[in-house]
Amino acid sequence: MDLNISEHIVRTVVVAPRQRIDAFNAPELRAALDQQLEGGARRFVLDLTNVPFLDSAGMAVLVRLLKRSRDQGGDVRLVWPTEEAARRIIKLTKFDRVFTMADTAEAALTDF
Repeated sequence: MDLNISEHIVRTVVVAPRQRIDAFNAPELRAALDQQLEGGARRFVLDLTNVPFLDSAGMAVLVRLLKRSRDQGGDVRLVWPTEEAARRIIKLTKFDRVFTMADTAEAALTDF
């Protein structure tokens, strides 16, 4: 019998920032996510539960991660922040239509 068997393992990483994602710390988050991508991660859950605020620099990091992840056959899920200001930013920018949103990291993980 002629068989071709291949195993596909896709790394999934959960990243849970616990502070604002703004112009001051967005480069650090971008570098950490890039390192994960370079290390083979393709699927990401960004748990924004404890993120009180996002600005345009933070949003740009999320979009960049989504694009790079999808380019490599992966995807990104976001967990809703509990802080109303951060939730409002996601809704106003319609990121909740661009990203698949979840209420918990566990729910996001099972969505892949």
